[in-house]
Amino acid sequence: MDDLALLSLFALAPVLTVGVLLVGLRWPAKYAMPAGYAVVVAVAALVWDVDATVIAASSVQGLILAAGLLYIVFGALLLLATLTQSGAIATVRATFTGISPDRRVQAVIIGWLFGSFIEGASGFGTPAAVVAPLLLALGFPAMAAVMVGLIIQSTPVSFGAVGTPILVGVSGGLEGAPNVEAHTAAAGTSFTALVDGIGLQTALLHALTGTLVPVFLCCMLCGFYGGRRRFTDGLAVWPFALFAALAMVVPSVLYNAFLGVEFTSLLGGLTGLLIVVTAARAGFLMPKEPWDFPPRSEWEERWTGRLVPDAAPADGDGPRIGLLRAWAPYLLVAAVLIATRMITPAKEWLEGVELGADDILGTGIGEAVPVLYSPGAAFIAVCLATYALHRMSGRRIAASWRTAGGQLAGAAVALLFAVPLVRVFINSGEEFSGAGLASMPLTLAEGAAAIGGGAWPLLAPWIGALGAFIAGSNTVSNLMFSLFQFSTAEQIGAAPPTVVAAQAVGGAAGNMITVHNVVAASAVVGLAGREGDLIRQTVIPLTYYLLASGALAYLFAYGAGVNAGAVQLAALLLALAAAVVLLRRRDKAEAAARATAGGGG
Repeated sequence: MDDLALLSLFALAPVLTVGVLLVGLRWPAKYAMPAGYAVVVAVAALVWDVDATVIAASSVQGLILAAGLLYIVFGALLLLATLTQSGAIATVRATFTGISPDRRVQAVIIGWLFGSFIEGASGFGTPAAVVAPLLLALGFPAMAAVMVGLIIQSTPVSFGAVGTPILVGVSGGLEGAPNVEAHTAAAGTSFTALVDGIGLQTALLHALTGTLVPVFLCCMLCGFYGGRRRFTDGLAVWPFALFAALAMVVPSVLYNAFLGVEFTSLLGGLTGLLIVVTAARAGFLMPKEPWDFPPRSEWEERWTGRLVPDAAPADGDGPRIGLLRAWAPYLLVAAVLIATRMITPAKEWLEGVELGADDILGTGIGEAVPVLYSPGAAFIAVCLATYALHRMSGRRIAASWRTAGGQLAGAAVALLFAVPLVRVFINSGEEFSGAGLASMPLTLAEGAAAIGGGAWPLLAPWIGALGAFIAGSNTVSNLMFSLFQFSTAEQIGAAPPTVVAAQAVGGAAGNMITVHNVVAASAVVGLAGREGDLIRQTVIPLTYYLLASGALAYLFAYGAGVNAGAVQLAALLLALAAAVVLLRRRDKAEAAARATAGGGG
């Protein structure tokens, strides 16, 4: 079979199945992912002619990866349960309510800034696993906490884990390709300089696009979880939200340009956090009227999960935890993650301790979990230190492990099918396909490129997002598609580094809807079965992100002027402005109706 359109439809079938069941029919992920897995196995066997042994090996590879993800989820759950049992959560909550009781401000500081810093240190979905339970502990509804944790999985992601998506994803995807080597030779540059240039363009695209993310965050928080469901309540803090955005993205670009991709999100997030917290404590741009969620008694049942972090400790109230001791576990997590990723001897030693297999079922497919290098190990190590630091009793410690273990089951089923689905999908290329076909992801990308033609820079971020949605990782998306994006750019006469940068940006934004990120973040706040609802919400900022970055990439690739990129960007900005006007008119009409009803009563 060599019909690209038909093959693309077959390759799309597993993704479409999961999307329809999760988002359209609102099935829980624990049911949707097994269905998607069944479809991908059928397509791999019947259309791509992948041997059953390879499918089985890919599934085992996925199970190993899933175990690694569950390890991280368990560590995050255990940390939250430990802080709950020690009583530290009450102090942590007071820290942020002391800066501002406004939930929009808290979401921006904790999600956008602290989350970006954690992304820069660790990556791989860790920020949502840290941010969501922290917001839950502050009194956010579970779904709102997860939504915040997912939305911020965008701008800092391309430079997460000390630049891994660029240094491993883009570099690994392009290195050794003859056309890439010819390009660098013709340009009189080196491969390292090429990757650095892609990293800088990626940072610029993120900075320009990501500036509105905190505004989206506030609007969605108020529109979906406010008592009056008014998106315009979020717009009321746009000066603060834009200030917080610029406090992170401007330093990020400067760190990228002068220090390198490794420090972009790590130091950018930290710098932004220090600037904004200092300014907020001084009252700079703080809202005059604090916004809060409706009373808990008025929350919709679907907003909440099974985890109640502010429950009383197991053996009474216990001693009050001071500010420094309460925050010490989070500071330790950040310190451990940074140290283990920046100190080369420690990093190499920790990475050398793995559990897995190199050659599963004789197929050459392998996978291993770095049990000591994983963020899960950092979480657990910090929990052990916290037992002594907070002088916890054995009873409280046991209660924290019971809570974390019980919550882990909520994510297990979905992840144990989602990740094998991804690996079967990816391991369908020429080396495994009896039909000699390109892999399913590459087939999908080629089908999209055939449609896009010269307008490809507008579509390039969407391919990156598709790769992240499928693989659950910006790094893997870049590994899969960077060379394809580079080659497509050469064929249409666009600047290849710019198109690869658009791929990296789209791959970062795709983390907002990556199924295993949604499942993992939901699990750490005790929320299960609402994955489809969350994806329906986060697809809104994702769509903005892909449209805006695609338009900017087009302008970067072809230059400024009246062209498709400028038209798309102008249309997007006009649509956002029109949405604001319509929402404000609706709010005024509702207020007038309430006033009329009140006067008539």
